[in-house]
Amino acid sequence: MTRTPDFGEERMNEPKPSVRTEEDARIINAAVRAVKAECKGLQDLLSALGDGMGHVFADVVRLILSLQGRVILSGMGKSGHVARKIAATLASTGTPSFYVHPAEASHGDMGMITNKDAVLMISNSGETPELAPMIQYVRRRSIPLIAMTARANSALAKEADHTLLLPKSPEACSIGLAPTTSTTMQMALGDALAVTLAELKGLTKEEFHSFHPGGNLGALLQHLRDIMHTGKELPLAGPETPMREALLVMTGHRFGTLGIVDDKGRLIGIITDGDLRRAMEQNPDLLSRTTGEIMTKNPKTLPPDTLAVAALDFLNRNKITVVFVVDDADRPIGIVHVHDLLRLEGSGSA
Repeated sequence: MTRTPDFGEERMNEPKPSVRTEEDARIINAAVRAVKAECKGLQDLLSALGDGMGHVFADVVRLILSLQGRVILSGMGKSGHVARKIAATLASTGTPSFYVHPAEASHGDMGMITNKDAVLMISNSGETPELAPMIQYVRRRSIPLIAMTARANSALAKEADHTLLLPKSPEACSIGLAPTTSTTMQMALGDALAVTLAELKGLTKEEFHSFHPGGNLGALLQHLRDIMHTGKELPLAGPETPMREALLVMTGHRFGTLGIVDDKGRLIGIITDGDLRRAMEQNPDLLSRTTGEIMTKNPKTLPPDTLAVAALDFLNRNKITVVFVVDDADRPIGIVHVHDLLRLEGSGSA
């Protein structure tokens, strides 16, 4: 049996809040108990994946990879909400998928399911009556059926080709009835399925971008060529330019930096606000010097096909706020400020 990480009680760092009132203590303790119960459910799920369920999971992944059609998700109530989310996650990570409501399926939506598809039904009890017509439909047409349930002897499990059997971990609610821990395990297993399929398919950032053209996910997955400042917005000067003139170029732009280019237009150096402060301390006659004497050589640059999210990480790691974008000949063709990238990060919705 494969050993799995331990989320058990002995390693859980429970918060020790400063108690203002007894009511605060009761509220916080109830929240802690709920989170602990759901963590215990995830621990049980990890153990199940390390044991028999892992082999079923692998079979399900292989089945989905072999499909010519899509993965159809279905479920009722809270399991239905989870099914919708899993369908959306699968689709967004490169596995064509959508949700079919079991009640609507009985009124015409059954025709959305084809012989090239596979159906993944989620029901904690495995006895949800609304699922019965869809089960009968897929069985008659030999459409692969995957069950995600906590009961091995349920009607759904008995009809399924593959059963992802969830461990019987107590629900987090005080009466043990509201779907809480069970839906957390369903969600986590669905995420694991989507992530595994994406990894095996070799999902790239560019493909992910194509699935998320809008919102901040899509914005951060744009290329620098699409967002960089170009043309007259570039603060550039030659290496023989007097600093008196160079300062005018710098202040005439909003980037706090100046690119130094040679006679072939190649970027050979950079002067930043920080360079100026340090140079003024060491060179009282700074204004009589040239940019070539003050510049920092071999500045950090990025190519135009860099993703915005990668550029933001690059700036953070190098502790810089601006970067020139250069072509294959090291000629500056654009400039990007960290504020440009942060605006993308905060725009739209994921």
